Amino acid sequence: QVQLVESGGGLVQPGGSLRLSCAASGSLPYIMGWYRQAPGQQRELVATITKSGTTVYADSVKGRFIISSDNAKNTVYLQMNSLKPEDTAVYYCRGQVPGNNWGQGTQVTVSS
Repeated sequence: QVQLVESGGGLVQPGGSLRLSCAASGSLPYIMGWYRQAPGQQRELVATITKSGTTVYADSVKGRFIISSDNAKNTVYLQMNSLKPEDTAVYYCRGQVPGNNWGQGTQVTVSS
């Protein structure tokens, strides 16, 4: 099964930007996604992208976040702009079809 490793998290001020990366150990699964989980909250979908380039975004991030993929580098990215304190969470990468694999997560904290 494919291994997924996230990177790029950190502390950023409100209004700032971060770019998360998710590197796969092999070819990207057909569906790649970013999810997040805040303390005391359920894990929720942030954005997904298929190999054909179809994207889906949560309403809360539309117009601020952009998901993209580089199949040659087996990497998926999440560009996060205009960050808000409510975006604070652990962000997870997920790969589906084949399989259902998760990364270990990367912390994003938005605070002044």
